[in-house]
Amino acid sequence: MAKVSLLFCVLLGLLVHTHAHSHKSEKSEKIGFYELKKGSMRVNLTNYGASIVAVYVPDKHGKVADVVLGYDSIEQYETDGVYFGGLIGRVANRIGGAQFTLDGKTYKLPANDHGNTLHGGQKGFGDNVWKVKIHKDDSHVTFTYESFDGEQGFPGKLDVSVTYMLLEKNILGVKMTAKPVNKPTPVNLAQHAYWNLGGHNSGDILNHSVQIFGSSITPVDDKLIPTGKLESVKNTPYDFLKPKQVGSQINDLPGLYDINYAIDVNGQNHLTKVCIVKEPVSGRKMELWSNQVGLQYYTSGMLTDTKGKDGATYHKYGGIALETQGFPDSVNKPNFPSQIVKPGETYKHIMVYRFMAS
Repeated sequence: MAKVSLLFCVLLGLLVHTHAHSHKSEKSEKIGFYELKKGSMRVNLTNYGASIVAVYVPDKHGKVADVVLGYDSIEQYETDGVYFGGLIGRVANRIGGAQFTLDGKTYKLPANDHGNTLHGGQKGFGDNVWKVKIHKDDSHVTFTYESFDGEQGFPGKLDVSVTYMLLEKNILGVKMTAKPVNKPTPVNLAQHAYWNLGGHNSGDILNHSVQIFGSSITPVDDKLIPTGKLESVKNTPYDFLKPKQVGSQINDLPGLYDINYAIDVNGQNHLTKVCIVKEPVSGRKMELWSNQVGLQYYTSGMLTDTKGKDGATYHKYGGIALETQGFPDSVNKPNFPSQIVKPGETYKHIMVYRFMAS
């Protein structure tokens, strides 16, 4: 694994072990757009779904472009069916049979995906308006959300927070926390940005090189629910242990990647390098670090003629979603790492995106 700067390591440590200290701004649920800016990097966000709208970073010639797929208007986010940039919860990914049992009680959830629950149900966290707790345009923005007991069928009240922060040069940190108030509940938050390092409107991502530090996947059935097993990626189209073009073996699959990787080296209190993505024309490179056990790798095989920002139309393979997470359907798979969080405990999910160009 590549050596990283001491300053970068210190920043990672601070991100994991500290909170952004700030005074609360007035509570407001007005929907708006918010910008963070440091040097040549800009990040645009909205409190609708606590979503990433745009990320501007330089290429190898210093030319800045937006590398995240998204929309121009809040109205488009409200009718979005592909989760562009959203903060997904209460439980991201799929729950098989749209139900689970906890402490002897069975909880029925909305079946919004072939009889299963996807991304928190019919109206998950990415489809709600979050409060803006703090916004400092040169450093960070914090959004908060209070999920009520029984929301989308899930037990207990849950206080949720996400902070997007600009760290060292061209580094974006994301810190998600969730605290159950009165009942144990499953929590699995995910950031659902679609990346295209050539620029959000530059065509498909099949020429991007990807390296994923996960030597096994959680294979799925025909409805994309994990079987409960772990399978080695060796000698399969899922092997990205060494850098490989996205499109190099995509035709050996059902036309896209949409699979969860078990990340190799991990622990809940430190960050692991999860993946590296490079785009050859612009020279842009993105490292993703996280403290989660899984990574959903999705190559937007379902995108069809989606009207996006700046007059762009996004087509199949228009972006890559790289969602660090717990394993899908963990609530129904006792052998998977548990996602149950109890009152008095805090769920904490860290992501760090590090951008370079050469």
